[in-house]
Amino acid sequence: MDPKSWHKGKLETQSLLEMSGVNCTSIRPVYIYGPLNYNPVEEWFFHRLKAGRPIPIPNAGNQITQLGHVKDLATAFIKVLGNPKASKQVYNISGTKYVTFDGIAWACAKAGGFPEPEIIHYNPKDFDFGKKKAFPFRDQHFFASVEKASKDLGVTPEYDLLDGLTDSYNLDFDRGTFRKEADFTIDDMILGKKLVSV
Repeated sequence: MDPKSWHKGKLETQSLLEMSGVNCTSIRPVYIYGPLNYNPVEEWFFHRLKAGRPIPIPNAGNQITQLGHVKDLATAFIKVLGNPKASKQVYNISGTKYVTFDGIAWACAKAGGFPEPEIIHYNPKDFDFGKKKAFPFRDQHFFASVEKASKDLGVTPEYDLLDGLTDSYNLDFDRGTFRKEADFTIDDMILGKKLVSV
């Protein structure tokens, strides 16, 4: 655990609850996506696809990650309630398949009915983005096993990635109910540098 990470507080809270003997369950989602989600990572891709812009992805784009639909997360919360198997347990909640960053871009394009995206890979070390976030995911592999939740709680994701992204696009982004307006400032920095270095 990175001591400077904001996730440190989550780990400290979990440790405090364990030490106090409180009957609790810790649910650890990986990346959550879907309609009305508070941090819709897929929206970042949909904005670029809708504008017909290239999608800048750090490094090789083969970083492996995992997404879980917000409805599947809600189902996991419900299945924990009153379940003695869940007492004092920790569960990872996400989809069962892994995907690369490039794969997410392609899946978002397919989900929204867009042509295959133009993906631009860049080295983030070549830029100073200040406090702005250039990409919606951590630039690293990030995934977890969801077997324990499946075994103890009977949690089986209702959505595979493409169905979930289609659901998100149709019931959220395409209706204009996205959380953040498009901001391509960082993209333009990346694309400008890319053009200069070619």
